[in-house]
Amino acid sequence: MKLFPAIDLKDGQCVRLKLGDMDDATVYNTDPAAQARAFEEQGFSWLHVVDLNGAFAGQSVNGDAVEAILGATSSPVQLGGGIRTLADIESWLEKGLARVILGTVAVRDPDLVRLACRRFPGRIAVGIDARGGRVAVEGWAEASDLGALDLARQFEGAGVAAIIYTDIDRDGVLSGINWESTLALADAVSIPVIASGGLASMADIVRMTMPDAGRLEGAISGRALYDGRIDPAEALALLREAEGKRQ
Repeated sequence: MKLFPAIDLKDGQCVRLKLGDMDDATVYNTDPAAQARAFEEQGFSWLHVVDLNGAFAGQSVNGDAVEAILGATSSPVQLGGGIRTLADIESWLEKGLARVILGTVAVRDPDLVRLACRRFPGRIAVGIDARGGRVAVEGWAEASDLGALDLARQFEGAGVAAIIYTDIDRDGVLSGINWESTLALADAVSIPVIASGGLASMADIVRMTMPDAGRLEGAISGRALYDGRIDPAEALALLREAEGKRQ
């Protein structure tokens, strides 16, 4: 069970949005590379990075900041936002990403996702961002008619390394993870699921240690970490203890 600290990039800075609104951003660090080093020093084993501008633009916008993060840490990094072509995927993996997260393109061109999984086994994740159970695309600016579960099932057997499932209605508002929907998705597919959106407090960390949550790969934390609502050392110790009991 992993706890992924989030570094969301807007205009080269580390920010958190509220409900995905680019006009409602709080800047937490003007130096994303320094933030990456801090998370690594706190003991986190992975970093979750999102190019917010790129998600809207459909291409990399904060590439310099991402490369600075890769140069500042030895932790594996997963990146989403604006990655829409096989060339984009290959380029980022060659620069040192552990895996890329495909969101909009998973809806628009699922065959590209399958091809990428064959070409780069174990290094392709799918981001499913849902509002009211329906998948949102283009940086959450557009809604689709596709259900989150329907999209996930399209990639069964394709070799997707993980699904990052975000409940947009909970993102950045510290209301707690939507455990019901997240666990239902994890039950419905064999692909590992990472919970995202709403992780609010140590209560959510404790919830992650419960037996039914053991089928998740982990969860992503943003604002709660930056605001000090979650103590990194305590959270990681709880998760290690729970993992030891499961083995």
